Amino acid sequence: MTLDIIPAVVAGVIGLLFTAYLIRFIIKQDQGSEKVRSIARAIKIGAGTFMRQEFRALAVVAVFITIVFAFVLEPRIWVGISFLAGTVTSAVAGYLGMSIAVRANSRTAVAASSSFSRALRIAFSGGAVMGFVVVGLGLLGLSIVFILSKDSHVWLGYAVGASLVALFLRVGGGIYTKSADVGADIVGKVESGIPEDDPRNPAVIADNVGDNVGDVAGMGSDLFESYVSAIAAAMVLGLIYGITSPQVEDRFVHLPLLLGAVGIIAAIAGVFFVRPRDSADESFEAQERKASSSMNRGVYAANILMAAGAFLLIWFYLGSEEISVFYALITGLGTGIIIGKSTEYFTAERSPVKNIARASQTGPANNIIQGFAVGMFSTVIPIGVVGIATLLAYEFAGLFGIAIAALGMLVTLGMILAIDSYGPIADNAAGIAEMGGLGKQVRARTEALDTVGNTTAAIGKGFAISSAALAALAWLATYFAVVEQETGQTVIVSLTEPRVVIGLLLGAMLTFLFSALAMRAVGLGSYGVVKEVRRQFREIAGLLEGNAEPDYAACVKITTEKALKAMIVPGLLVVLVPIAVGFGLGLAALAGFLAGALVSGFLLAILMANAGGAWDNAKKYIEAGHMGGKGSDAHKAAVIGDTVGDPFKDTAGPSLNILIKLVGKVAVIFVPVFVLIVNS
Repeated sequence: MTLDIIPAVVAGVIGLLFTAYLIRFIIKQDQGSEKVRSIARAIKIGAGTFMRQEFRALAVVAVFITIVFAFVLEPRIWVGISFLAGTVTSAVAGYLGMSIAVRANSRTAVAASSSFSRALRIAFSGGAVMGFVVVGLGLLGLSIVFILSKDSHVWLGYAVGASLVALFLRVGGGIYTKSADVGADIVGKVESGIPEDDPRNPAVIADNVGDNVGDVAGMGSDLFESYVSAIAAAMVLGLIYGITSPQVEDRFVHLPLLLGAVGIIAAIAGVFFVRPRDSADESFEAQERKASSSMNRGVYAANILMAAGAFLLIWFYLGSEEISVFYALITGLGTGIIIGKSTEYFTAERSPVKNIARASQTGPANNIIQGFAVGMFSTVIPIGVVGIATLLAYEFAGLFGIAIAALGMLVTLGMILAIDSYGPIADNAAGIAEMGGLGKQVRARTEALDTVGNTTAAIGKGFAISSAALAALAWLATYFAVVEQETGQTVIVSLTEPRVVIGLLLGAMLTFLFSALAMRAVGLGSYGVVKEVRRQFREIAGLLEGNAEPDYAACVKITTEKALKAMIVPGLLVVLVPIAVGFGLGLAALAGFLAGALVSGFLLAILMANAGGAWDNAKKYIEAGHMGGKGSDAHKAAVIGDTVGDPFKDTAGPSLNILIKLVGKVAVIFVPVFVLIVNS
């Protein structure tokens, strides 16, 4: 019964009301002096300009795909409408989260002048806006789509719409942010020897803009897509799985939406556990520990409440005989926690990061070699854990269990994304403190917030990639189930079949081609920024001495143009290649293609994200006074390593999350068309 999912609608509304409460809290905070306001205004204008231009480009593609879906896929117009709805809600979530982040950054910096704890609360609340607008809109939108249509293709249309926005915001925002960041570092820190976020550097505003469009809007839309994908895949598989239990058949379809409702309430409760208090110990390490422990409390509280709520829901809604579904969910929850801890080990101030810092004493080459090795080592635990989780989830509840495990990783997304989006807000606050001349104490407090933010961002990326892998597995399972439903036959995928092997190789190749295009775009974009910054240093008299104002807008314009131009080809490849494989090589080959993309994309994404995070924190470890501190040869080598790692962790690596899921969705939604062509 449709009435069963009313709690999901209510929870979505509650999530949005909680978002409004957080926004009100942030807007009420002190914005600081006119100088601080002007810096924040420049970041806000730059971010808004980029997002509007990106949405204009996206609108053209979205309208074209809407028309194709409305005329090609059954039930025709409804698939097109749901796709457009997914596109719009994802875009709104990304834009709203970003627009609040650019307001929270200056308020965080100003609050740090009086209280570290208050600054942390503002930055975290800014991140929570992104988290809860994503889960609120995602769950509410998908619930309404379900109420309007019980056709699974319509649900899939909504999920594909969310994927399109995520792909363009992740790729475009990632190219933008790293073009600016790399360009600013090369000319500022490496060539000119001026500090990070120095107002004399013409690229600093573009760099701060990039944090918001790439790491807030990009990550938000990425996880919006993951969240919607996991729920939609579980609903489709629940439709098939429920046939074996006719007495509760519809409830397997409703369950993913209801679990999302429980997750929103649990995550809201978790937010109220993030309440740090000021203490007499003002040391960098004490502040860092306080921020980390406070946010960890929130995560643990949300997960414990989620587990309890999910147990009660499954026991009373499905019945005690289906409690194995709960075990599949717990498998996903546990997987998320373990992978988070693994990522923290490889990217926080632990042995791997310290080893990279030590290697920096012998030059940039050893720094890069050591960092790359750390990235490779870091793939072992996520691959092992996801493999075990897949096996256990399947044993508990078949293919439906795999989808529920993927949902288990994402069900408390409001809390997880709050912590992740906190990172770029803290980073911006540190930059504003430096540019606004707020003093050493404020800079020290915001640096402590930023250091924690680097780790939470790295954990968020590892979590996003691993949840994407489980979600992609769910879509692969969905693909097999839908093919069997459409054809009445099981797809046989044999490695002795040449077409399957070709599909496998093409899938693996696509992740490398996609990453190469994204990395090359960052290189070209940063080259343009480097030339512009050098020109301004050369031609604007007194700029390096601090006696003249740089032209910040010029760098913002360069990075915007480069990012918008470079995101088109990778985006089209992800949509068109699986369709071409399906039409050209057949259903079995397409299954091989999905498997190849999943395996290579998962490994490559983990490697890139963790290596990049480790390089970044090795640099910060040296800047904290180790291995010679700032200005030493080790520091210069670490800056180069961090520059190499930037497009790894913020452009190519995270964008692969979307690739490995979107190819599966495209394959699933086009299965009826492939079958029709084969039969004709």
